[in-house]
Amino acid sequence: MTALHRGVPVSGRAELAWWHDGQRYEATLRIDAPPLPARVQRSTGTLQPHGLAPLRFSERLRSEEATHFDRDGGRIVFSRQAEAAPLHPGAQDRLSVLLQLGALLSARPQGWSAGDSLVVQTATTRDAQAWRFTVDGAQTLALPSGPTDGLKLTRTPEREWDPRLELWFAPGAADVPVRLRLTTPTGEWLDLQWSGTDKG
Repeated sequence: MTALHRGVPVSGRAELAWWHDGQRYEATLRIDAPPLPARVQRSTGTLQPHGLAPLRFSERLRSEEATHFDRDGGRIVFSRQAEAAPLHPGAQDRLSVLLQLGALLSARPQGWSAGDSLVVQTATTRDAQAWRFTVDGAQTLALPSGPTDGLKLTRTPEREWDPRLELWFAPGAADVPVRLRLTTPTGEWLDLQWSGTDKG
């Protein structure tokens, strides 16, 4: 992984691990890029006919913050916010949405064309918004693992402080992005690129 932080290039390591047993799942993303503080995101939940159904999302930077999906109560509850958000069908958190998008892309027999879009309610540790992802089309990526053909999706910021999120998905990559690039309004960015898969 590489990043630009306060004008200084940074490099480090990122690892996305996830498993499921047909009923439950757990996903963890760890990012370690000194001198930046280590970041850990974790999503746990169940598998439903529509895909992943998160129950809890947490993010640890200097301290841990969490988001809870109260499915019986139909709401999303945030540890740092007094006000809950309504829970919509198919809602995801900012980690599980990466896996859910891959599954949605794979599940469409006719494929996807540039200009197509997907809208997924996505919760962070602060709020839950409808994230719109637009298909940009197929691209060939020069990844650490070698040249890879991928389908690019972009989430364009809807609020002035929202980051821009670009994702690339490739066939045979277990429905996870082979590249992720996050760009803030100030021009800082984070770029994660697939280098290999450990199925053990």
